[in-house]
Formats: sequence, structure tokens, C-alpha cells
Amino acid sequence: MGKLINIDNGGTLTDICVIDGRSVYRAKTLTTPHDLSRCFFDGLSKVSQAIYGKEDLLALITSTDHIRYSTTQGTNALIERKGPRLGLVLTGTLQEPALRQEGRSDELFDALVGTRSTALDLSLQGAELEMAAVKAVNALSSAGANRIVVAHGGADRSEQETRLKNLLLRKFPQHLLGAVPILYTHEVVEDEDDVRRTWTALFNAFLHPAMERFLYTSEHKLRQHKAQNPLLIFRNDGNSARVAKTIALKTYSSGPRGGMEGSRAIAGHYSFKHLVSMDVGGTTTDIGEVRDGQVRSESRGRVEGVAVSFPLSDVHSVGVGGSSIIKVVDGHIKVGPQSVGSAPGPACFGLGGSEATITDAFVVLGLLDPSSFFGGDLALDLQRARAVIQERVATPLNLSIEAAAVAMEKAWVDKVAGCLKEFAHVEADTVLAAFGGAGPMVVCRIAETAGISRVLIPGLAAVFSAFGLGFSDIGHQYEAPLRQRDAAGLKACLDDLREQAERGMYAEGFELGDCELEPELLVTTAELDERRALANGALPSDLPANARLSVSLSSTRRLPQPELRGRFGGKSAEAVTKGSRQVGDAALPVYRVEDQAAGAVASGPAVLEEAYFTGRIDAGWRFEINDSGDILLSRV
Repeated sequence: MGKLINIDNGGTLTDICVIDGRSVYRAKTLTTPHDLSRCFFDGLSKVSQAIYGKEDLLALITSTDHIRYSTTQGTNALIERKGPRLGLVLTGTLQEPALRQEGRSDELFDALVGTRSTALDLSLQGAELEMAAVKAVNALSSAGANRIVVAHGGADRSEQETRLKNLLLRKFPQHLLGAVPILYTHEVVEDEDDVRRTWTALFNAFLHPAMERFLYTSEHKLRQHKAQNPLLIFRNDGNSARVAKTIALKTYSSGPRGGMEGSRAIAGHYSFKHLVSMDVGGTTTDIGEVRDGQVRSESRGRVEGVAVSFPLSDVHSVGVGGSSIIKVVDGHIKVGPQSVGSAPGPACFGLGGSEATITDAFVVLGLLDPSSFFGGDLALDLQRARAVIQERVATPLNLSIEAAAVAMEKAWVDKVAGCLKEFAHVEADTVLAAFGGAGPMVVCRIAETAGISRVLIPGLAAVFSAFGLGFSDIGHQYEAPLRQRDAAGLKACLDDLREQAERGMYAEGFELGDCELEPELLVTTAELDERRALANGALPSDLPANARLSVSLSSTRRLPQPELRGRFGGKSAEAVTKGSRQVGDAALPVYRVEDQAAGAVASGPAVLEEAYFTGRIDAGWRFEINDSGDILLSRV
């Protein structure tokens, strides 16, 4: 078996994890937002040096079976509202107020669409309809829309949207330079819920441009380096697929879902019944939950509280991370959601950043060592960190720089811990998994604030979401409305879906007979939205009479997965220190993870760190490192 490469692209850092049998290699590189393919290949070159002792990108790629890629670019784009200006054409029974009713949909509609929405009367015929349609598209384009979604309300959505598409193609040929892309909701998903389907299409239209150019460019470069198989895009549903077979919306929170797949695997390995995960990157903190071996998911997922047509894991992304901007607003410290990313990055990076971040605060407080940060590849500038905190936080609050840094930490911790408690019900047996480059930094303080007494820091914490991609398979899900509620109607629907699955998996390079198939029935009423297994190809007998029914068919091709090892509670030994570090007013012992033998234990206060993460172990906490490098923190 060849190597498996997993790449997790974040807003600030890009993580690479290479699995070669029992050996795992890792690397991190700064994300290059102006050209994401650059950090993609920079990371591959960097990890090839760790494997071969020198950069050998060709040897790495030609010896690899599969490359999986995930990204938070879509998540970050929505959080920061950076994307195309959408226009919306509404027809049939669907009206704008219906799209503004649920959750945060009103604010989201204003951010993504705003006033670029118009209604079109399809009862018009011939030249009148043609003139009205052209006028609608021209008006939206003039208002600034550079991508237009057409949504029809009613059971005849496919026919009416297709009718309008044929008309508009004649007037706005899509092959011309400057043509505004026009998208139709029924082509994204077959969902009878008009509002949900429209939001699915709007989100997909918003995310699509940012993903398309980069992914195809990267795939082309991989082919030039003689890659054995197509680039696989990891999705929010936990599976992967080729670029050409991936819907942009399914990349939303795909990076965090990689962390959830790893969390599910590690929770099962250590028999944790309830695990809450906290993936802290540069731009966001992504919070998820595993209970009794199952990742918390929704049959109809939600994006910022708005229902969409696809199943998505329930990962809560919060605009707070290592590079989140911290400033004073109306006399109070505000954390995020805006981020400085990797360019220009925190002020202490010395790359031109002029906003204060928690990374700057931890440099000032002494937790982060300017000479060893990021494996020693990125020297931190203490004076720049002090200057930006003085300007942005200390002076407005009339505090010393050190007191301002302490206040920044408290505000940052409170926001993360508050989101943890809001998302998951903390119980006596709850374990917090902390990963991502900033996850372990002050995790003891976060856990205490959230009422959690055990924390797991995975041995590959800094690249854990990338590692988690290794637990995914190649798979697709196909869905269609069940129009005839009997055995014949179900068989016809399943036969059609099976044909789609056969074509889809063939495009991935596999025969359907080598894949696992799982049919499900989707039952939707005003009160419920659930999935039911379809045993023996028969419809359940207790279906609500008013339910909307759809049939779903999942096809999955299993891939090799990493092997987990290591246990806690064995023979222990006192951990070995490597000097001390002045953190605030105290000189704390420093423990390097790579210097510790299996079973190493020590108590806080202390600093625990490795090449790509630093964590402060507070008083009242104890850590244990096992033979896999996983770290268990416990309150004592």
C-alpha cells in the first residue's frame, strides 16, 4: 500500500499529515490566501524533507495512493462575509419573506443578497416573459450581482426553472466573457422544501468561486507531478470525492469535520462515551461532539442556523482563534470574528500586522517562546507585540501592557468556554479534546470555565484535523422525492438512484459492486425531519399521512485507515523538564513532549510544548503522556 496524504487548509496555517503504514509525518506552513496552491505545494515539499531528508516532491507524490484535502476557506468566507455578491430571481409561490424567517436567515440574506432580489411572473408568455426575464437579470447585474440564483416555488420547480433556463441561455450565453453565471436550485439538489433548497443554492453559489479555481489548479499541478490518483476533496458528511464530483457547499466546515472523524476514532479507542472537541485554528474555533461513538449530525444540516438540504455534521464554528482581532469597543474588549489570518498575521509575526491578537498577548505574557515558535521556523517579535497591545488595548483601557494582555486572555477564554457550554451539555464524564495549533494553549483555563475536568490533547494535536481525514472513505449520496407511496414507487426510485450511484462511483474509479450501499427514507413534516433505514426494500407502515418523503442512497468505497495505539493508566514516571520559562510573574518548568517516555506524568503550573503547540498547565491539573504521544490532563 502506498502513502496517504491528508491536507487541512485553514485561514492562517495549512497542515499536512502523511501516513505511511505505522509511520506518520507532519508539517505546517503559512496559508497563502492570494494563491492557495502555493501553500498546498509548499507544505508537500516541507513534509517530503521530513520523510526523505531532502525535498523530493516527485518521490512523495508518485509513492502516494490518495491525497485528501479539506479546507475552512468556505467557513471563513461566510464568517467574514467575504464572497461574491449574489442576485436572486424568485418565481412561483416563493417570496422573499419566507427566506428571512428562520434563525439568522434575515441577517444572512442581507449579507449575501441584500436588495439584489426580484420576483418574476412566469404566467407571462412569449415576448412578455422574455422581456421581463432579461430586465430582471440586467437589473440584478446593474445592482452589483456577479452570480445569480433562480428559485421557483412549487411542485413544478424543475420544469419551470428549466423553462426559464432555456430562455435565458439564448439571451445571456454563458460562454461569453463577462457573462454572469446563472444557477438554478433544482440542479443543486432535489428537495421539495422550497426555502431550504433555495438557501442551499445560495450558500453553494457563495462558496463555489473561491473553491473552483484553486482546486482545479492544484489538481492540474498534481497531474504534472505524476500523481497516481485524482485529488480527493473531504466533505462535511465525512466522506471524500473527486473535485469534479464535489458540491461547494459540502466543503463548508470540512476541515472541522476532519477533526470530528479523528475525534470519533479516538473516543472509541479510549472508550470515552461523551467527547466534546475544540479545534482552535488561526481564524475560528470549531466545536463538535461525539456521543456513544456517533458524531453529532443533522439529517438536514444547518449553516449558521439556517437549514440546508444536505446532511451535515453539527459543528459550531466561532470567529475566535489565534489570529482573531482583539480590540476595545465601547470600553470593553471584543474578540473576533475578524481575523488577520497569516497575511499580514499577528503583529508579532513581523509581516506588517497592525491589529492585536491573542498570539501577541501570549508572547507578551511569556507563554510563547519567540525563538521556538512554529518549530523555530517563524521568529516572533516581542516589541511589535507590546506596541500593538499598547495601542489597541492598553491605552484605550488605561492599563499596563501586561494587564491588558491578561485581560485579553480572559476575554478570549470566556468567549471559547461560553461557546462550548452553549453547544454541548457538559456532564461528569465529558472529556474535552483540544487540538489545532492554538487548542492546547490555555485549555486548562477553558475547561475549568466550562466545568470540564478531563482534557485529551492528541499526540498529533497541531495537525489533528488533517490526521482525521485519514478515517474517511470515498462516497456519495443520491436523493430523489418519492412520488408514489408503494412498493413499486419505491423500487423505481431506488433503481434510478442506483443508476446514478453506478455512474458516480465509476467516475471515481470503482465498480458499484465493490461499494457498500445504504438506502434510507427521509421523512419530513412540520414537527420532524428524520432518516429511517429501508429494510428489505419496504416502506415503513407508520408513516405520517402528511409527510414529504424522499429516498436517499449512499454508496461508499472503503479506504485504508490509520491504526490507533496507546493506553493510559500504565506504569508512570516523572516527566523530564527542559529548563524554565518566565510566564507572567512565575518561572514555570518546561516539558518538551518529544523528550518524554511513555507514562510520563507531572503537575502544573508548567509549560508543555512541542514543535507546533504550546500549552500552559495550570495549578490543580496533572498531565500524563502515553506511548502514542497522546496527553491526558486531569484536575487533581
